[in-house]
Amino acid sequence: MVKIAIKDGSLDLVQAIVEGIKRKKGLDIVDIDLQEINNSECDHYIICHGTSNTHVDAIAHSVEETVEELKNEPVWRHDGYTQAEWILLDYSNIMVHVFQEPIRKLYDLENLWADGKINTIEADI
Repeated sequence: MVKIAIKDGSLDLVQAIVEGIKRKKGLDIVDIDLQEINNSECDHYIICHGTSNTHVDAIAHSVEETVEELKNEPVWRHDGYTQAEWILLDYSNIMVHVFQEPIRKLYDLENLWADGKINTIEADI
């Protein structure tokens, strides 16, 4: 599992989210730490992508199920399941973005939030 320093004690939640992504082979997982940025709407963006709507849907559902299983914490809100091009999962101080690759490149959240600390999470082999 990934080791990320998180001030507010939500390390376990980040790890559960990443585990859910990895269970469905989510690609290019990134954690953008926004804790040092004033006026950001949350502390972390967890971003990954899948290869199709089916893959994106499966990754997002896996995150919800894994977090519920490991942390007994339901997602506050979710959006994007209908098209499954960009699914957003809101865990209050952690936002999970599951994209299809072309949509991820289009919105380029990593560049938009480049002033945050970007942690690349290695895939399990």
